[in-house]
Amino acid sequence: MKYISAPWRADYVKKVFKMTGCIFCNSLKMKNDRKTLILFRGKYNFIMLNKYPYNAGHLMIAPYKHLDSPEKADRASTHEMTDLLKTALHVLRNHYNPQGFNTGMNIGRSAGAGVESHFHFHIIPRWVGDSNFMPIIGKTKVIIENLDITYDQLIPLFNKPK
Repeated sequence: MKYISAPWRADYVKKVFKMTGCIFCNSLKMKNDRKTLILFRGKYNFIMLNKYPYNAGHLMIAPYKHLDSPEKADRASTHEMTDLLKTALHVLRNHYNPQGFNTGMNIGRSAGAGVESHFHFHIIPRWVGDSNFMPIIGKTKVIIENLDITYDQLIPLFNKPK
C-alpha cells in the first residue's frame, strides 16, 4: 500500500485546533462573503472556497445550522445540499475542465474531519498528474491560481440567473 503525505496541511491543522468557534459559523457572522470566500448562499446551505485547498476550485458546502452530522439535518437542507453539489460540479466542470472529482464528507475526528462539529461536503476538482513531487521534495503545494483569482472567476458563475 502506498501512502501520500500532505505536509502543506500542517498549518491548517494547527490553526483549526487553536481556533475558537466554528469556521463556518464565524464566516457567516462576518457578513463579508469575499473575505470569508463564500461564493453562494442558498436557503439552508452555503458554498465557500476552502482556504487551504488541495487543488484550485476546492469547494465546501455547509449548512447554516451548526450540526455535526447530516442525519441531524432537515430533509430540505440535505436535498438542497445535493442540489448545490450538482451545481458545484457543473460550474467546476465548465470552468476548470477537470478529469474527475473527489467529493465527500469526513465526519468525526477519526475520519479526518478538520472541523468535526459542523459537517460539510468537499468538492475537489482533479486532473491526471495533479499530485507530483513538489509537496514531498520541496514541501510546497503548487496550486494553479491564488484564492482571490479563484473567487473572482467563480462568484459570477454561482450567482448568474438560471
